[in-house]
Amino acid sequence: MIPLRLVLDTNVVVSAALKPEGLQRTVVLLAMTKPARWYVSEPILAEYTTVLARPEFKIRRNLRQQFLQLIKNHAHLVTPSRLGQVTSDPDDNMFIECADRARADYLVTGNQRHFPKFWKNTKIIGSSEFLSVIAPHLIG
Repeated sequence: MIPLRLVLDTNVVVSAALKPEGLQRTVVLLAMTKPARWYVSEPILAEYTTVLARPEFKIRRNLRQQFLQLIKNHAHLVTPSRLGQVTSDPDDNMFIECADRARADYLVTGNQRHFPKFWKNTKIIGSSEFLSVIAPHLIG
């Protein structure tokens, strides 16, 4: 089976941590399960760590550390090349750069308006659309 190559925006990861019953949790679990391959870069891991630690989210330190460890255990680390500004929000460019290096099939985000619809062969997609394409039996 051909692996499904994924990059997940921070908002998907944070939503997964906050809402165990939410669609984003399903996306994260699928990203950790073969044949999927979840790709991250050092800047993405740093952002996941920083944002999950924001006090307004009230994510317990222990849970946050377990979640980040799961990501580190399952995600594939890439070192992307710098690209010109592709996204409307400069902070989101790191996800396009990671997707570019990983030759990702999908970049899953809750902020589709910040991204183009495609980057090369990577489709930028929301969680519900991603699940309806990849695992329609898990939703509905």
